[in-house]
Order: sequence, then C-alpha cells, then structure tokens
Amino acid sequence: MRVVFRPGAATTATAGEAQRLGLRRLLVVSGTHGADTAQAVADSLGPACAGLHTGARMHVPVEVAARAVEVARAADADGCVAVGGGSAIGLGKAIALRTGLPLIAVPSTYSGSEATPVWGLTEHGAKRTGRDPSVLPRSIVYDPELTLSLSVPLSVTSGVNAIAHAVEALYAPDTSPLIALTAEEGVRAMAGALPQLAADPRNLDARSRALYGAWLCGSCLGATTMGLHHKLCHVLGGTFGLPHAETHTVVLPYALAYNAPAAPEAAAAVARALDAPDAPTALWRLAGDLGAPRSIAELGLKEADLAVAAEQAAGQAYPNPREVTADGVLALLRAAFEGAAPERS
Repeated sequence: MRVVFRPGAATTATAGEAQRLGLRRLLVVSGTHGADTAQAVADSLGPACAGLHTGARMHVPVEVAARAVEVARAADADGCVAVGGGSAIGLGKAIALRTGLPLIAVPSTYSGSEATPVWGLTEHGAKRTGRDPSVLPRSIVYDPELTLSLSVPLSVTSGVNAIAHAVEALYAPDTSPLIALTAEEGVRAMAGALPQLAADPRNLDARSRALYGAWLCGSCLGATTMGLHHKLCHVLGGTFGLPHAETHTVVLPYALAYNAPAAPEAAAAVARALDAPDAPTALWRLAGDLGAPRSIAELGLKEADLAVAAEQAAGQAYPNPREVTADGVLALLRAAFEGAAPERS
C-alpha cells in the first residue's frame, strides 16, 4: 500500500495515483453526504473518471453492494476511488471484493478502515466480516483539508472508533511488539488531537494529527484479529441498526473494563497513551467531555434488546483475552446502556 499525506492531496494527488497504477476508467463512490467532495475528486480525474456513484450506506447492506458492482461493470471501470468515511470505503471494498478492481481510498473521517484488508457486509440483519487482500487499497490519499468540514461530534466518535482498533490490537492473539508500539502511538496521537480539534475545528495541525492517528490505528486493525468489542459493535450495528462510530465510542470503555483483568499489559499501554491511571475511565471521560454519547440507550437500543444482543455476541467464535459468556456480555451491555463510569468486573 502506498500512502500520500498532505493538504490538498484529494484533488491534486488522486489522479497521479491512478496514473501510477495504470488506471484509465475509475468509478468514484461515496455517500450522499459527501457527494460534493466526491464530485471534486471525480472532476480532478478528468477523462479518467468513468462515473460517480453516491449510494454508500452505513454497514454496507448487500443490496447496496450489488448495485454498486452493477454500476462499476456497466461503466467498464478498471478501478475504483472511494471518497468519504467508513461507509464509502466499505462500499469500495465490496466492489473490489466482487470484481477484483484495484481500490484507491480518499478518507474524510478517522475510521481507519482504509488501512485494512477487512471488509464487512450486512444481510438479513446480521453483519459479517472477512479479510481479503483484494480489498486493501493500493493507495491511500490522506488530505486533512477534507476533514475540516467534519463536525466535532462526528470527529470525536470517528476518532474513538479508530482508538478501538488499537485497543483491541494490544490484546489480540496475533499482536507483536511492533503492533503494540503502533497501537500505543495511535491512541496517543488521536487522544491528543481530539480535544484540540474540538476547541478549534479549523485547526489543520490537529486534523492532520488525527488522520495520522487514524492511519496507525487502522493499520493495527488490519494486522491483528479483533475481539469482543468489535464483535459486539457488529451485532449492535448490523442487527439493531445502531450508528457505527457512535456505538464504538460508547461501548469501548466498557469492553476494555471487561477485558482489562485478563489483559493488564494492554490496559496499561492504553493508560500510558492517555496519560491517565485507568484506561477505561479515561476513555469514558475523553469521549463524554467532548460531547459524545455515553450510553447505547441514547443511540436507540431498547432495554429488551440487551439480552438478545448478549446472546448473539456470546454465540460467535472469536479470540478474546477473557472468556466471553452471555451473562458477562449482558452485564457489560447493561453498564453501557446506563452510561455510568465503567467499573472493572
């Protein structure tokens, strides 16, 4: 993967990346919310742009992915440029997975998805994920100017979503000393940038620092196997329709509090990065002090859904440092539903 990182790169470097890859007919994809930015990127491609498709949706429903694949084939595209947040990048990955077309990512949020070979699709109320080298972007074009218009609430939740990748990488079964260094630096960079950009949303240095953190955290996600936190968020998003970044933001402190007794070194690394004595509480305070939601009740989950979500999350097979039980997950979810400061169990 090649990374280009500079202000203005979205409209000055994307065409060059396409040319470097030998691509002449690129489909640009985005969501409706980021359509103007995607149009500017499409215009910068000139005759190499084969069309603009703005159908990206959160959690990448399979029908949305199928439609995008049809559009790419109809346009006779030889590559794809995904412009926007995790939904747009996810749709670009779905196209790459189905067609083998090379992908260029131009992210406008801090999700970090662009740095991973992980794809996700939602069907019949369930989100499934997988890994495939074909979905890893050939180039990432990081342009901090694209994130200047990202609202503070979305910046905060998107940033904490990225931090979640690094946190789980620290206690993943396939972690390594290099990943641990990358994860801790990613958390430190993002946690330092978020208060600065919240105080001054036009602070390009803070926006750049946040993108740097997102890249590091996303790289951790791409290199390791995620555990309970991500599986639980996939259930809450895919089955109950909760918003992606906000769900990660609310759940992360409670998931880390659940796993910390079984992963003390990981919890200590997060605490160091946050310059705080207790990592779960520091994460909870960081997000809440910056105006992020603090409970999954705020996001629309009903109390009656907690048991169902716990059963689904506990019924899947995945590595986690602490044994995952339905009762344990239910207690975690109840704490996240109430939104009080997390307590280790």
